[in-house]
Amino acid sequence: MTVLVTGATGLVGARLLPRLVEAGVSCRAIMRSGKEAPAGVSTVGADLFDPDSLTDAMEGVSAIIHLAAVFRTPDTDLIWKSNLEGTRNLIAAAQARAPEARFILASTSNVYDASNPHPGREDDAADPQQAYPASKLAAEKALRESGLNWSIQRFGFVYGDKDGHLEELSRLVTSFKMHPAQRMSLVHHRDIATAMSLALTGAMDGRIVNIADEAPTSIYELVGLVGGTMEPSSTPLDNPWRLHMDVSLARRLGFQPVVRTVYQAVQERLM
Repeated sequence: MTVLVTGATGLVGARLLPRLVEAGVSCRAIMRSGKEAPAGVSTVGADLFDPDSLTDAMEGVSAIIHLAAVFRTPDTDLIWKSNLEGTRNLIAAAQARAPEARFILASTSNVYDASNPHPGREDDAADPQQAYPASKLAAEKALRESGLNWSIQRFGFVYGDKDGHLEELSRLVTSFKMHPAQRMSLVHHRDIATAMSLALTGAMDGRIVNIADEAPTSIYELVGLVGGTMEPSSTPLDNPWRLHMDVSLARRLGFQPVVRTVYQAVQERLM
């Protein structure tokens, strides 16, 4: 099995690839010039904005893990171009050269409506207004309609392995006016590897699957765990299920997180 991976040098890809290699998976990373892949990973020079370059990258692959994405930038045109047009180009290359390959798309819990009356479920109607989740939802639709063998993983807030993501929360809570009592679904990098390894077996084929640990945790607690501070509040929480996902489908399909809570990650020094 040769697995083609996009976003190999990103927050998720740089931590996922070594784990796949360690598990014996033959990985090929799409790389722009001047970038280096992790040890044990073969590379192919290609660009998601250059459809012709993607065709050769597909040669002989049995699965595709599409991680590459752009977010947290004011350039909404770039977000849409990267997340939707780039995905469409990758889909077209797979249709042309690897139509039997399993195509796994990384997506986000942010697609769910903030006003949901329950934790976000895979079959919930969604109409995100921000460019990043809206573009990811559009990319999901393009993949579902592609005729390829697809699966989609919607990740909770990704953290761990010294990625600095949780440390950003102190800034983000101010920018996005987040309530300290808001609970958020989380997933450690180790369990992105757990989920991807399961998806590569076909267990998630044809499904959208929420991927998160067992303990949604409040913003207030998370900021404190990484040494930050935020203003406490006892005012009512308007949208109690925002950023909180229902993960019962993932459990039924066999996904069991290795890092079950963020507190376990702290205790085992996995942050």
